[in-house]
Amino acid sequence: MATWKSVGNGTLEGISSVPDLDASKLTITLANSLKPVPAPEQLVFGSVTTDHMLVVSFDPSTGWSAPEIKPYGPLSLDPMSSCFQYCTNIFEGMKAYISPDGKVRLFRPEKNMARLARSAERCALPPFDQDAVLTLIKRLVSVEKRWIPALEGYSLYIRPTIIGTRAALGVAASDHALLYIIVTPAGSFFKQTPAKPVSLLAVSNSVRAWPGGTGGHKLGLNYAPGFLPQRVAVKKGYDQVLWVLGDVVTEAGVMNVFVAIKREDGDGVDIVTPELDGTILPGVTRMSVLELLQKGGTSVVERKVTITELKALSAQGRLLEVFLVGTAILVASVGRIGLEDGDGDLVLPGPSPVAAAMKKRLLDIQQGREEYENWSVVCDDN
Repeated sequence: MATWKSVGNGTLEGISSVPDLDASKLTITLANSLKPVPAPEQLVFGSVTTDHMLVVSFDPSTGWSAPEIKPYGPLSLDPMSSCFQYCTNIFEGMKAYISPDGKVRLFRPEKNMARLARSAERCALPPFDQDAVLTLIKRLVSVEKRWIPALEGYSLYIRPTIIGTRAALGVAASDHALLYIIVTPAGSFFKQTPAKPVSLLAVSNSVRAWPGGTGGHKLGLNYAPGFLPQRVAVKKGYDQVLWVLGDVVTEAGVMNVFVAIKREDGDGVDIVTPELDGTILPGVTRMSVLELLQKGGTSVVERKVTITELKALSAQGRLLEVFLVGTAILVASVGRIGLEDGDGDLVLPGPSPVAAAMKKRLLDIQQGREEYENWSVVCDDN
């Protein structure tokens, strides 16, 4: 397989030069009939498909094809495709919102494009022009604007995906690929209304990610091994798994973790989140919460957090909040953490003022009620 790199001027250079992804070549074929849009209260996260999707393929001899928005439908792939055999599958999760002025907005989409590019590099998938993909996302979102619920807390979830389509069983990187983008109207990630604090089951006998692995990238192969532990957690009465590597807290489900700790002298609060050591996905929401807290003058520390420390802090009355952040969930408070050692549950005192403040601030920015650092990007309708 050739290794390509962008050399500018819309060209990828490898063994030979081939065209990079070019958003100006987009064609749009609209569906003859449109699906009914369900009422917002009927939405289950990720279960409803819209009318259209975007597809563009990569061939090592011709580069990226002309992108196409077309009616939503199945993909036709060879059973030997690399994505089926060796999990060459990367993706992103983003959201589009309707602001009070009726404009469609994306939240820090360039950060998602940069992460998608890093994931592609980690899986040896072809590179792509990040600005071109973002332009294509905006066009697809504009086509599907009627699917965005114009209600607080609702959005259009966007799933850009790149899969390896090399049709051979040889264990090798895929020199063929397909980039496709689908969107789905989204409400709350959790079913409870109003949202209740999340319960976590600490798990260390199953590992989501490990040093030197792929936990810091958004790859499909990172997710399937977590399904069985998640099922076990639900059977035991918990909402999500708290992934623990040895004694070190990493993530919760597919979300980043934050902890609010009262200082020993009682003078102030520190917000702590596990450091990015390669086992933790660098979430866009995580990054945004860190920046908002820091610029607001809050003490924020990125470091290792252990279960032993959380238990000690709880016993001392210094564990004030644990909350989770992510694109799908935004911000959610944790009510209790089930421990593996037979010690029962670690119960959080509640309420969660930091989590509540961060959720409100992020929603205000995402939905255009607050303009902040160009984080909210307007999609053009043309």
